Amino acid sequence: MWNYSDTMMDHFRNPRNVGKIDDPDGTATVGTLACGDALTFSFKLGPDGRIAEAKFQTFGCASAIASSSALTEMVIGKTLDEARKITNKEIADFLGGLPPQKMHCSVMGREALEAAIRNYETGENADRNLEDEMLCTCYSVSENEVRRVIAENNLTTVEEVTNFTKAGGGCGKCKPKIQALLDEAAALR
Repeated sequence: MWNYSDTMMDHFRNPRNVGKIDDPDGTATVGTLACGDALTFSFKLGPDGRIAEAKFQTFGCASAIASSSALTEMVIGKTLDEARKITNKEIADFLGGLPPQKMHCSVMGREALEAAIRNYETGENADRNLEDEMLCTCYSVSENEVRRVIAENNLTTVEEVTNFTKAGGGCGKCKPKIQALLDEAAALR
């Protein structure tokens, strides 16, 4: 059984801002049903350029629901520049922490926010940056995503990367590349 904080359980049992926004300014879907978690995140800007409304729809576990709910609470009232600075660690901290094996839910939230902002700014409708090289084809995790998660969370093992992104959790063919990225990051520290 996972050890969840009261805040995390509250956002799971009473999720905020669930649903769809009519004519959103930015929207994106990340994750895959193949991995068990998928999130659609959307936002609407107010006349002052700040996020006036944010909503989500998710298919996933308690951590995915709570992380998505927390994300919407965190972005409302922020400018896009302020919102894009939110990290997965901040989402997890907002919830009072997440078990290591569930950190990928906070990463999924940050990834959805980033894609929705990019779609708003570019007028595209992509769920991820299509220029990113796929590292893990089992779970559609890009090399750039793994690099970012390693750097933002000071990860040092392949197991930690798998917990945060699911990369390496399928066939395992990408584990040597993950280790190479970890070695690269360690050399820069």
